[in-house]
Amino acid sequence: MIKLYTFFFSAIVLFVSCKKEDSPNTPDPNGTYQQYGTPFEDIPDIEDIVMYEVNLRAFSPGGDLSGVINRLDHIKSLGVNVIWLMPIHPIGQVNSVNSPYSVKDYKAIGEEYGNLEDLRRLTNEAHARGMAVIMDWIANHTAWDNPWIENKSWYTQNSSGTIIHPPGTNWLDVADLNFSNYTMRAAMIDAMTYWIYEANIDGYRCDYADGVPFNFWSQAFDSLRMIPNRSLVLFAEGSRSDHFQAGFDLSFGWQFYGQLKNVFEGEPVSKLIQAHNNEYSSISTGKSWVRFSTNHDESAWDETPMVLFNGKEGALAASVAAVFTGGVPLIYGSQEVGTVNPVPFFYNSNINWNANPDMLNSYKSLISFYNSSETSRRGSNTFYTNSDVLCMKKSGAGEDLLIMVNVRDSTLMFDVPAEHQFSTWTDVFDDETYMLNSEVELEPYAYMILRQ
Repeated sequence: MIKLYTFFFSAIVLFVSCKKEDSPNTPDPNGTYQQYGTPFEDIPDIEDIVMYEVNLRAFSPGGDLSGVINRLDHIKSLGVNVIWLMPIHPIGQVNSVNSPYSVKDYKAIGEEYGNLEDLRRLTNEAHARGMAVIMDWIANHTAWDNPWIENKSWYTQNSSGTIIHPPGTNWLDVADLNFSNYTMRAAMIDAMTYWIYEANIDGYRCDYADGVPFNFWSQAFDSLRMIPNRSLVLFAEGSRSDHFQAGFDLSFGWQFYGQLKNVFEGEPVSKLIQAHNNEYSSISTGKSWVRFSTNHDESAWDETPMVLFNGKEGALAASVAAVFTGGVPLIYGSQEVGTVNPVPFFYNSNINWNANPDMLNSYKSLISFYNSSETSRRGSNTFYTNSDVLCMKKSGAGEDLLIMVNVRDSTLMFDVPAEHQFSTWTDVFDDETYMLNSEVELEPYAYMILRQ
């Protein structure tokens, strides 16, 4: 709800509109809105995040925020501490393809999802369970019937003065925003500020971050981080090299994901290791890549992990590789129960939460150990060369872990690295003592996590 200080922001916008378009101005985040609830104090360190993505339209029969609230205990049982909600704004009707990424109003919730009180209840309930909530933010473009369209200078135009869709895309349902216009930028930052105050959310996953200038992200995050008593999670969907410098904490590890698929299709494991090393070769302390074997785009347009990685065992093996190699693990709601068919987000569908309970239990065990082991989350890697088995030692926090993942659909005899032959370890899942010989037999897509 907008409070008494709305006039203050309006005055800012009026002042900015009278200035030259190349003179930036940021709205004051400390006077426009009144804080709802108590800011969440338990935002995890970046290295300790386990993230869960919710596609509301598939997540429950109602496809709404209440359906997410009803399954918060399920999400928590996976060891999750950050929930990412896909867009919940009203969807544009002009040129519409019913995409949730076509935002009609940045400060509203679409009727199909619920209302502000529902979102507040969700953040309250998630916070009570020790989980932060971040929203999907679409800064590059709006729907054609967003009220902002009345301000033509807020949008990119062609030589004829016609507003255009985002260049280089086929997204005809949305209009490209003009970040040379600082009045628009102020309104965007105000809208991002709104949800932090009025719904007590804990950050943003920013859609198509590559399509938005560096200096906007930097300006916006400088403003948002001025909000009192706040730690925020800021996550880029993009591949540009400057996102971390702009203030993002996280970015998608696309190189790693691409090579993960390639390796499970027969490429040597060395390509996956190289992708990991490439991504972490120049990253700053306190920043991290998000590791995943699927997300909403991949499960909608590519295939689900059950198809990409050749069934239940392959999907789990791919998740072990993604989770334990290093980075912030992402679980996309549906993969933990082995959903086979694509999961759309342009229309409603249903996830069968009763499918593959054994797979769900495996995910719970994996993430439970990951959360309990500082070495899993922050340890340094030593990789061992093998074309068909991802083998690495993780060291730190007074222990070593030895992780082996067979990425092939066949039984393999794996040569144990010489330094670990005839050594004793403990299996992290059953606490049984395990003596390594010179070879270990790994069944198709088998994985082992041993502790010493």
